[in-house]
Amino acid sequence: MTPTSKETEARPPLYDSSFAGLAGLAGVALDLDVARVEAFTYRCPVGRPIRSAFETFGHRQTVFVRIQDKSGHEGWGEAWSNFPPLGAEHRANLVHTVLRPLLLDRWFPHPPGLFESLCAGTHKLSLQCGESGPFSQAIAAVDIACWDLVARRANQPLWRLLDGRAAVPAYASGLEPPDFRTVALQKWDEGYRAFKLKIGFDAQGDLANIKALREALPPEAGLMADVNQGWTLAEALVRTRELEPYGLQWLEEPLASDSGHEDWRALQQQSPVKLAAGENLRGAHAFDSVLEAGYLRVFQPDIGKWGGVSGCHAVGKKVVRAGLSFCPHWLGAGIGQMASMHVLSAVGGPGMLEIDSKPNPLREEVGLNFTIEDGMVRLPDAPGVCGGLDPRRIERFRVSQ
Repeated sequence: MTPTSKETEARPPLYDSSFAGLAGLAGVALDLDVARVEAFTYRCPVGRPIRSAFETFGHRQTVFVRIQDKSGHEGWGEAWSNFPPLGAEHRANLVHTVLRPLLLDRWFPHPPGLFESLCAGTHKLSLQCGESGPFSQAIAAVDIACWDLVARRANQPLWRLLDGRAAVPAYASGLEPPDFRTVALQKWDEGYRAFKLKIGFDAQGDLANIKALREALPPEAGLMADVNQGWTLAEALVRTRELEPYGLQWLEEPLASDSGHEDWRALQQQSPVKLAAGENLRGAHAFDSVLEAGYLRVFQPDIGKWGGVSGCHAVGKKVVRAGLSFCPHWLGAGIGQMASMHVLSAVGGPGMLEIDSKPNPLREEVGLNFTIEDGMVRLPDAPGVCGGLDPRRIERFRVSQ
């Protein structure tokens, strides 16, 4: 689908399955006449390297995308770009060189139509160069920016347009050795009531850390663990049983994300802990396949890796209709954090919002601050996805291109 005129009104499947009939969108202008597309790269150091089971990185980086329409309205989005070290520049270049020509001076009936158009228009090229991930991430940023623009133009926060709720549960993630107990208790004092610990390093150390965190927190605290794809099936079959005494709400990515359904099913059938994954799935078909396979209880699409608002909202609605939990993954800067919050609000269900416990100036210094009270984060009333955003505050981190 590549809309080129206002006579092209056919709505793509994402729109029909996810957004049609929402009361908040009634009477709201959703069409987009794209006049300007820009991408900005930012990078800042971290105080201590951030570790996971598969990688350690020593800086934060991100790509912000700005879309303007012909009436002068603008919207902002963000692409996941944590890896590799110069990955942010690459995503920004994809926006400028590949996506911008597909957007400028084009009319689209609504953001899902634009999303579908970009996916279709870049599909073969992404196959040719073997880079479906970076293409998906760049498209996700554009989609978020378009929804931000539409909501700003309507002078409403996106969650309200999408019939969302005013507050959502949140949890503190990114806890890791050696200071996980200190950070968790600090976050408890800030209002968090659920916490996720990174494991997948070594078996004895993982269990000792889980035990220590459970004992450090009040008994009513929710506790999850993230293996970051760190185990084989044989290891996971043993270690999930060892985790049973600690009452985990879920275990995230115990296996590589591309492990076959048969491995995930075998683990799910024996695991006393609910399995969670999804940040490394791309495409509606991939999520549908896993949903049908039935081994996940918690779905975690990453709004800046694939789908943006359009794709993740559609996936989330399917997940909740199936009686499962939609808990969007996020480990990036401020725009993606806010977009995840809006989508979770609109999707509903028992899911929680992920908020990285580590300091991140690219999230905290752009005017998008939020507070937690008794485990809940209240959504802003500012228009758009990220009303109040001021990238000038992080200009010192901007990378010239």
